[in-house]
Amino acid sequence: MKDQGSLNLQFAQHLIDGLVIAGLKHAVISPGSRSSALTLVCERHKAIQTYVQIDERCAAFFALGLARENNQPVVVISTSGSAPGHWLPAIIEANHSGVPLILLSADRPPELLACGANQTIDQTHLFGNQVRHFYQLPLAEGTDKQKQYLNQLGQRVINESKLPLPGPVHLNIPFREPLLPEVDNFIYKNNSALSPVVNSYPLITLSEQQCEQLVQRLDAGKGVIVAGPDSHHPERAQAIIQLAHKLNVPVLADPLSGIRFGKHVTEHVLTHYDAFLRNRDFSIQQPEWMLRFGAMPVSKALGQYLQSCKHTHHILVDSYGRWRDPNHQLAELITCDVIQFCQQLLSYEFINTNSEWLDKFTQEEQATRLRASEACDESLLIQSLIKQLPDESLIFSSNSLAVRELDSFSACDTKPLSIIANRGASGIDGNISTLAGLAAARKKSGQKGKVVGLIGDLACYHDMNGLLAAGEQELIIIVINNGGGGIFYHLPQSSLTEFEQDWLTPHNLDFSKVASLYDIEFYRAETVDAFPELFEQALSKKSCQMIELIIDPEQSLQQHKKYWQTCTN
Repeated sequence: MKDQGSLNLQFAQHLIDGLVIAGLKHAVISPGSRSSALTLVCERHKAIQTYVQIDERCAAFFALGLARENNQPVVVISTSGSAPGHWLPAIIEANHSGVPLILLSADRPPELLACGANQTIDQTHLFGNQVRHFYQLPLAEGTDKQKQYLNQLGQRVINESKLPLPGPVHLNIPFREPLLPEVDNFIYKNNSALSPVVNSYPLITLSEQQCEQLVQRLDAGKGVIVAGPDSHHPERAQAIIQLAHKLNVPVLADPLSGIRFGKHVTEHVLTHYDAFLRNRDFSIQQPEWMLRFGAMPVSKALGQYLQSCKHTHHILVDSYGRWRDPNHQLAELITCDVIQFCQQLLSYEFINTNSEWLDKFTQEEQATRLRASEACDESLLIQSLIKQLPDESLIFSSNSLAVRELDSFSACDTKPLSIIANRGASGIDGNISTLAGLAAARKKSGQKGKVVGLIGDLACYHDMNGLLAAGEQELIIIVINNGGGGIFYHLPQSSLTEFEQDWLTPHNLDFSKVASLYDIEFYRAETVDAFPELFEQALSKKSCQMIELIIDPEQSLQQHKKYWQTCTN
């Protein structure tokens, strides 16, 4: 009979083999004793690239970045107790943004539960409904039946993390001591006898009758396409723009839609709607129909415009059938592959040209673009960033003001760029770790271009531990330092006497010392005019760089108000 340590290793290997044969390539590991068998198998598995992240919260967000860039599941491993609890913020984001993660939490054996054993908590259903599935695994037995079960379970959970809706799957795995054999003689051997389960992923398309009914609807009057945050796919972006051309309607393209940058960009792509939709004289013009792709847009002005369109026929197309309708106005939910949907409609003829309707939008877009070019310090920052970045670069944005500035001022261009943010739950945590994961994935795949993070000062503070992983990557972190929660200057809370203490929360951090702690090269731009030269220097380096840009929040607020006022006159 094999010793317990060998049984644990065998158990871990059979599970990991199942994951690998189903496509697993990356594992993010946080150090711990109880998870030793899982860690050792992944480290010695030739098909797995491992990344060690000391902080479990950082590890989960790092895995989130890897999975987002590769569009494939990534394993996260932790020891028992409170350790997997630190995954929760990243799991929430993965759940709401549809990112596949495989969560392997090691646990104490049943006899140590609920009896005061150290580092032991109830880990069953630890993440509630934030995961697609939960599995409580048995102890290692070493039987052929268990081997077959683990092999198939590994393949099953990879599949469940991808369909019917991508997201995290949690496996809780108890291990008895001794956790490993006394003698380290474990050599991973490829299990060539393992039979993969063949999975078929059919595309969901519309019937001919459904297409004809929809064509009649879209040809009956003026309309608007709204492209919200979604996965970046060149074919998807091109298909939506081709459909917009066919219908001759504007596309209000969110910065996270994947549509603002690339060879597909035409005059139909509008990006300054956050400003011109504030103009009541313009926004009272409402379409007969609205065709929406992706999640709800970043722009508050666009969100309010959608809500104001009470007599508009609202249509949402979602590949996974998600009910993304916080305004409760949906008339049609079409569960269909987006590319196939567009291609099906492109085969039909449309009579309504919508030329005058489209012209109204494009004229507002052009006029607003001129005003936006020098609207505020942030507009100058974003324009410089877009102009200086090489093709195929990636911008990762934190939430709050950073992503809103990108929404307002990034405009659009035929230059291929990607803009990504964690907008599933729009949290402040884990942004630097996600950025590091994205950079690591792009480095592994040989992707061209640069990786840049546009991070607010509070978001940087919330994930300073993530700088340990970021420091190992070739990337540039731009910290927009407006002295705390600058977004609250734009909200009603700014008039309260407790505003500074409870909302602005100035931190007085010296980011040069923060960068020095993690051996990251640091630059400080006291004004936005100093940024382009410093950014050019950072672009020439092949290590992690940090640029802090000082923004006066009160001056910025006045600049924004003046810009919005000019757009509404």
